Amino acid sequence: MRIGIEMNGVLRDTLLKFRQLYEKFYIEPQLEEETSEFVYKINEPVDSLDLMKHFSFPTKEDFYSFMYEEHPMEIFGHSPSVQISTMHDLNDFYYEFREKHDILIVSDEIGKSKPASLFFLAKFGCLIEKVKFYSETTINSMWDEIDILLTANPDLLFNKPDNKVVIKYETEYNKNIEVKHTIKTLSELKIKLEEIL
Repeated sequence: MRIGIEMNGVLRDTLLKFRQLYEKFYIEPQLEEETSEFVYKINEPVDSLDLMKHFSFPTKEDFYSFMYEEHPMEIFGHSPSVQISTMHDLNDFYYEFREKHDILIVSDEIGKSKPASLFFLAKFGCLIEKVKFYSETTINSMWDEIDILLTANPDLLFNKPDNKVVIKYETEYNKNIEVKHTIKTLSELKIKLEEIL
């Protein structure tokens, strides 16, 4: 079997880092100045991955610039892991299953977020050899390379091909999505996989 493990929401808490930087560069200066043409605000609760719905920006271009031009290393390279033991649990899983299965990390990345994501994996000591970056236009090539996907992304949970299996990594933004297989920590992946296979 070919098992894909998604980086965002499963290994890396990109959303938390995005929020911290948004508050630092937009909310805090706005509180000090009071005279701002545009009001930056966070629309709570942040319960989806549609970040423009939750974090206000003047334009879509400003959003993309913030994320992929001004702060890609901070957002994608310096994000914390989802849990303290995430990479330890991932490497344990890899050691146990690498002889029987092909294991790869998949991630939806564009531009400078790719090298930043590789930095994140190196920083936390990821031992998995294969990393597959994909985008909206190349998503089919990602599905072609895996049979089972562990993901937190609602779009991937909703839009999986019929011949693929998804395991939901439960988060605040996907907890209401019903799927057959769900885990709450990476350490549960071994048991869930044995159950599926």
